[in-house]
Amino acid sequence: MPNPNPPSGYQSRGRRRASRAKRWLIGVMSLAALGLITWQVMSYYEIPPFTDKGDPVSYDQADNPKPGQAAHSGDSKVLLPTGPKAAFKNVNTMDDGTHISVVTLDGKKSGYKGKVWVWAPKEYTDDPKFAASGFPVMIALPGGPGYDSNYWMGKPGGFSLQEAVSKWYQQGIGKPFLLAMPVLNPGPDDKGIYWDASDIPGQPKMGTWLTEDVPDLMKANFRTLKSREGWAYMGSSTGGFASLKSVLKYPDRFKAAIANGPDIVPDSPLWRGHPQEMRENNPEVLAKELAAAKGPDVYLAFQVGTRENKATMTDVKKFIKTYGHGPVHTKLWEIPGGTHNGATYGANMSGPMKWISDQLEGPTPSS
Repeated sequence: MPNPNPPSGYQSRGRRRASRAKRWLIGVMSLAALGLITWQVMSYYEIPPFTDKGDPVSYDQADNPKPGQAAHSGDSKVLLPTGPKAAFKNVNTMDDGTHISVVTLDGKKSGYKGKVWVWAPKEYTDDPKFAASGFPVMIALPGGPGYDSNYWMGKPGGFSLQEAVSKWYQQGIGKPFLLAMPVLNPGPDDKGIYWDASDIPGQPKMGTWLTEDVPDLMKANFRTLKSREGWAYMGSSTGGFASLKSVLKYPDRFKAAIANGPDIVPDSPLWRGHPQEMRENNPEVLAKELAAAKGPDVYLAFQVGTRENKATMTDVKKFIKTYGHGPVHTKLWEIPGGTHNGATYGANMSGPMKWISDQLEGPTPSS
């Protein structure tokens, strides 16, 4: 039996074990806490191996139809990925596990080579009932320089459009869009030079890039919709002009646009000497021609802040009054106190997003 009177300084073997276990547990917990802090810090600063930035990204579901195979649902509206697959690289992993990725697209039709950021919602990548469904596409265009980044994908000072799309879909406000977020210009506009998202003679064909090459990239890599019912634009300032103009110029391909604080007419200095081509890219002219042709119907949502340049609000209201009838459906949201920036537009976009989403199709559950 144990000694009832152990000598001074004596500690039982059991107590020593308990003390060691306690110290060991404290040490493990300290290391775990330090490791968590280290992971967060190194992940924030994108220090390998604590980040997946740059890793290859695939948006396929495990049971996805492969290019050339029939859709499981037999839905004739669905366009399966046509290929070839692009080499998407991860830019950021969202809290829900979805990825924003980037690829440098060599535009076969425009001849321009530039970056496009893409994102697919969780419903596209993980939900079995949408495994063979076609999803609508929104091509989101920045304002400002529009090169060599696109602030809609959540860069510092920008707006995380993909997070908002997920939230709006869960709230029943918007469609679960696939997002394409390309550069808008082929170079910086720091000298007052911009390309008006158009094929200006003698310049890179940015109109073809935005209306053909970027959509082709999405068709090659994602399940989309064959008709214009699943295609829309959104943009701010010059990107708003590009969105407005693209839908009016090609109403057979695109059905809707959200134009935030847009320019209404082309005004790049690069148009000098090319009045006919400039006219062919003028939303006012295009809207008039569409009305004369009696369609097809397009849907144009506008956002303008009350603290923007007064000419912006005046021009938008004039456009709506003059051309917003017949096949050209328009609606304006005035943002009280709003200024001319993407953060203002993004924070107030739920109304325009619902209005635009109500006009578009997809995705239809396939199971």
